[in-house]
Amino acid sequence: MMDVLVMLEERPEHSTVLAHVNSVPSPLNSERPSRDVVTLYGDPTAELLALALAAAVEARREPTERSETIRHVALWPERGAVGDAAWRDEMTGGLVTRDLVIPSDVLSETAAHLLEECGPSIRRLVAGLSMPDWPEGTRRAISFTLTSSAVMVAGGARYDAFLDSYRSADGIGVDTEGD
Repeated sequence: MMDVLVMLEERPEHSTVLAHVNSVPSPLNSERPSRDVVTLYGDPTAELLALALAAAVEARREPTERSETIRHVALWPERGAVGDAAWRDEMTGGLVTRDLVIPSDVLSETAAHLLEECGPSIRRLVAGLSMPDWPEGTRRAISFTLTSSAVMVAGGARYDAFLDSYRSADGIGVDTEGD
C-alpha cells in the first residue's frame, strides 16, 4: 500500500521537468505509513500522473529499499526519472546515498499497468486537481492510497522475470507442465 499526496503546481520557468516525486518516511514510533508526495507541473493528465506514480513505484523497487529511505526523483521527458535515495546505515549511523535512474521504457510500462489496474481512479484524481473552482491561492493537493494489488500488478512482469532468473541462477527448477 502506498500513501500518496498529489499536488499541482505551475510549470517552472526555464525547466522541462514534468513532475517531482519525494518520499517522506513515517515518523518514529508511528503506525502511519510512509508517504510519497507527487508534484505535477502544468496541465495534469492521467498519463502524466500515471508516469509520476510509476516513478514512485519503481523507486521503491531498489534492492536496498528500507522503510526510512528518503527519495527525491525528477521526471523528465525522454530521460525518465532521475534522482537519489538516502538512509542511515544501521551499523555506523552514517548517511548512505544512492543514485536512482529509471529509464523511460520502464516508467511507460509501469504507467500502462497502473492505468489498466486503476485508470478510473487516476482520471478522477486528475479531474479533481483540474477543477476550476479551487479557492484563489489554495494549493491544489489531493491524498489517496494506491493499493498493494495495483503496485504488485504494475511491476508483475519484471518480478516474474526476476524470480525466473533467480531460480535459474540457483539451479532451482520449477516444473509447471504437470499442473
